[in-house]
Amino acid sequence: MEYREPGRLRAGALALLVHLGFLALLIFGVNWQTQQQQQPMVVDLWTSLPQPEPAARPVPPPEPKAHEPKPPKPEPKPEPKPEPKVEPAKPDIKLKERERKEKLKQQEQLKRQAEEERLRQRELQAEQAKEIERQRQQQEALKQQQALQQQLQAQQAAKQNALVEDYQQRIRQKIKSKINAPPGLQGNPVAEFDVILLPDGGILRITPGRSSGNPSYDNAVENAIRKSEPLPLPPDPALFKKFRELHLRYTLNE
Repeated sequence: MEYREPGRLRAGALALLVHLGFLALLIFGVNWQTQQQQQPMVVDLWTSLPQPEPAARPVPPPEPKAHEPKPPKPEPKPEPKPEPKVEPAKPDIKLKERERKEKLKQQEQLKRQAEEERLRQRELQAEQAKEIERQRQQQEALKQQQALQQQLQAQQAAKQNALVEDYQQRIRQKIKSKINAPPGLQGNPVAEFDVILLPDGGILRITPGRSSGNPSYDNAVENAIRKSEPLPLPPDPALFKKFRELHLRYTLNE
């Protein structure tokens, strides 16, 4: 006869359940650790510590309500008094005095402005008179300057004319001194020639003009002109234009 220990089957089932639970716990622990290692770690960095929130102010306890006063008793209505008679308002003496002073002040201000305007007009007229006088003096000085300049120009022109006449006379005298008139000429023959000079007094061209009617006298005058070369000229080159073209006229008995 086989002996069986009581509760053996139950103990074996319980041991099997414990081992299965331990195995499941081991598998779950390994998987959870693997997932925790794969997830990244997030770290918040703070430049400064966060300010603590202000503490809430304590709410003061409600003030106790004062005892409401009892409504006053109605007073008896006073009897109506007779209205006083309203007299017409008297004019304000101070107001009139103030207005009078303001009016006087305005009048004084207007007078002062009028006087300043008169002074300004006088100064303006004086300035205008000064300007007119200054312009008159300038015009007078300009006239005097122009008159002096014209006088100087007239003197210079007269001096130049005198110098031109002097050298023209020198040219005529020099040529006349060279004329060798033939003897036995009858009457008073007159020979004319046009002469073009060079700046140094040399003769560029001699052109016979009006003939004297006596060829021998005409030739004598032309020869005298050529022998007088170079002719005298003034030292001022500006006067040469008055000597460039000369018209010479010689009379026998002059």
